Amino acid sequence: MDSLTISICQAPNMDFLTIDLAGYISKRLSIPVTAGLNIPWQERERRLDAGEIDVCWICGLPYIRKVAKPNPVIQLLAAPVMQGERYQERPIYFSDVVVRNASPFQTLEDLRGRTWAYNETGSHSGYNVVRYSLAMRNETSGYFSRVIESGAHQVSLQMILREEVDASAIDSTVLEQEMHDDPSLRARIRVIDSFGPSPIPPWVISKNTRPDWQSALQELFLTMHQDPVGKTLLDKASIRRFTAVEDADYNPIRAMTRKGRGVCLKINPSDLPDLCDEENAPQV
Repeated sequence: MDSLTISICQAPNMDFLTIDLAGYISKRLSIPVTAGLNIPWQERERRLDAGEIDVCWICGLPYIRKVAKPNPVIQLLAAPVMQGERYQERPIYFSDVVVRNASPFQTLEDLRGRTWAYNETGSHSGYNVVRYSLAMRNETSGYFSRVIESGAHQVSLQMILREEVDASAIDSTVLEQEMHDDPSLRARIRVIDSFGPSPIPPWVISKNTRPDWQSALQELFLTMHQDPVGKTLLDKASIRRFTAVEDADYNPIRAMTRKGRGVCLKINPSDLPDLCDEENAPQV
């Protein structure tokens, strides 16, 4: 191996961070680095599983599923600590329940029987934590009248704005970046509830990566905020610093997954059996 490939399986409004990190790693460690962004995120995830992507930012739900398999090919590298008081100087994030500002909805209860968008079933912030939160309210089925898979948090937001759905749970870091990129969004939406906090999506590294590069990369991530150039890149992404995390730090997502297993979001779940059928779901 004479080069690194870095990518993300997160919202595309953070693609710039991957490009910035690729350049930063290459300069600091004198390693050729490619930002693997010219393929769909599903292909990025496949290549990560195949050991063809070395470093990747992934959601916590696929992380716990990947390491639950025999001989997992990835391990934790670091996790971001976001700027902002709500993040408490910890590697956590939230799922914000978003509605149109002009809508009448004030609470999650107001959304009973309404329409809902989720990004995809492999997302903790958009899907998994929603099921957990409903389970904690003893709502195991029939909460929403219609449920639509949008494919991405940003698409869910646009569906809300176009009045195609009433609400969605949006990754708080994605939402904040969207409002940074488009300040007018603040006047068009409202957050009426928040799920979490949850362990934030981690950066992982392939076990196929050279051991000396693994240690060098972790050291680089963990000290990046102490370097003026690195801090500038982190500030651009609203990240305070990277911190070390352990597998046990993601046990809360495992617990939420178990609690939410079997919760059906739709009034007539027979229309979307994959949202309720856990028979073939990975056990975590």
